[in-house]
Amino acid sequence: MKERYGIVDIGSNTIRLVVFTPREGGGFRLLDELRTRARLGEGLGQDGNITPAAMDRAFEVLRHIADYTRGARLDGLEVIGTSALRDAGNASEFLERVEELGLTVRVLPGEVEAKLGVLAVANGFRYRDAWVLDLGGGSAQISRMEGRRMVDGAAYPLGAVRLSEAFLHSDPPTADEIEALEAMIAHELGDVAKAMRERPDPLVMMGGTSRNLARAVQKADAYPLDLLHGFFMSSERLGSLTDQLLTSTTRERAGIRGIHPDRADIIVAGAVVLRWLLAASGQKGFVLSGYGVREGAYFRHVLEPPHLIHDVAAASIIGAMSLHVGDRAHAAHVRRLARLLFDGLRPIHELDDRDADILDAAAALHGVGLSVHYYRQQKHGMHLLTAGPLDGHDHREQALIALLVRYQHKEAPKLSPLKEVMGRGDKRRLLMLSGCLRLADALDRSRAGRVRDLHIKAGKKTIHLGVEVDDPTAVELWDASTHAEYIERVFQRRLKIEAVTPNT
Repeated sequence: MKERYGIVDIGSNTIRLVVFTPREGGGFRLLDELRTRARLGEGLGQDGNITPAAMDRAFEVLRHIADYTRGARLDGLEVIGTSALRDAGNASEFLERVEELGLTVRVLPGEVEAKLGVLAVANGFRYRDAWVLDLGGGSAQISRMEGRRMVDGAAYPLGAVRLSEAFLHSDPPTADEIEALEAMIAHELGDVAKAMRERPDPLVMMGGTSRNLARAVQKADAYPLDLLHGFFMSSERLGSLTDQLLTSTTRERAGIRGIHPDRADIIVAGAVVLRWLLAASGQKGFVLSGYGVREGAYFRHVLEPPHLIHDVAAASIIGAMSLHVGDRAHAAHVRRLARLLFDGLRPIHELDDRDADILDAAAALHGVGLSVHYYRQQKHGMHLLTAGPLDGHDHREQALIALLVRYQHKEAPKLSPLKEVMGRGDKRRLLMLSGCLRLADALDRSRAGRVRDLHIKAGKKTIHLGVEVDDPTAVELWDASTHAEYIERVFQRRLKIEAVTPNT
């Protein structure tokens, strides 16, 4: 398997090189990235050709990328081109120049580009069915995913660069310009909006425009997680941000936190496309994918057909463990004990199987902070578990997992660090799950797997916890008893712990 695989994505607005390496479980790690705005699609709508200036800019960027790839000694490299190179009448001239650099560009047909985007969503989320929209500089790819596979899709001439050049000539744009732009969008996407109303599955967005819009909202709202992948942008919040952008000049937009200056002149067009589609389709908002065509291309190379990770959520936990968990046997034993406790205490907590999955993830990752240092390991763990996405988990679930790791020992759990991400009932949920995790970790205090089984009786006044262990003086029983006060307060029952043997 190629350990360092590079993908160069030549888009209408930016050119980007990413370097991936496989991660245990079927995912990947991003090792490096080079990104530069080249605006290859600039002026393309005027005569159908890439302008000499745009061609020179893009060639210069690719010259540096080619030099990087030689020095980095990648195990594999793929160079892909999208909308601008599909549409340009003089694309062959540009491709011949790029060949001089030792780079062979594969220009993706629209359908292939859409399939790669769907593949990225299928391997980045738990969704089986969804609408996938990749809004780029030259075009918008809209696809229908069913059963984690693309069943339909098409490209539309609605890229942010293309629309900005065609419709938005004033700064800020005039009402007439916006009206003409929306008429164009309605003409192109009317049938799509109708289909989305009939099949109201989640809308997953990808592309630089949607990332910038989401980041701007997060910054303005002081969103507590510094994560874009999996972020939900409500239609109301998109609408208010779009209104702000429409009344701002390019210079003012460049000063908005979260808006990259090199997108300040084209982001209005992209925002209007999204605002119109959400309103016309009745969608309450969209979920942002941090993965796109580049990640889809990588999955196609490293995974056997149909290139799908079997269980996205489980794979993300395995991947995180491979990076940060040294004692896998201890983690596995704590997971087993936590599940026994969760199941045995169901009559009291009345939580569901999705909550059991959250507890399982926290049990698997409860020791990640040790990869930084023993002291303050809980805080280190929370930081690590909010520093990057846990695929297959939404932001609320990821926040709960991080908080369970943060408060796995003695402190009283608090939602406050991540309160804005939480939902109704999550304070009680955190308390109940943390009780299970604390006991499970204590019951493997020696990390020797000495507790063979648990016998739990959840009564109206008492929780009887029989611990199947050879030595009735084992440290595990003592450590579990130190959490009795917390367990009794959370579950509102007296905790009675006793050692039992297999023959009892």
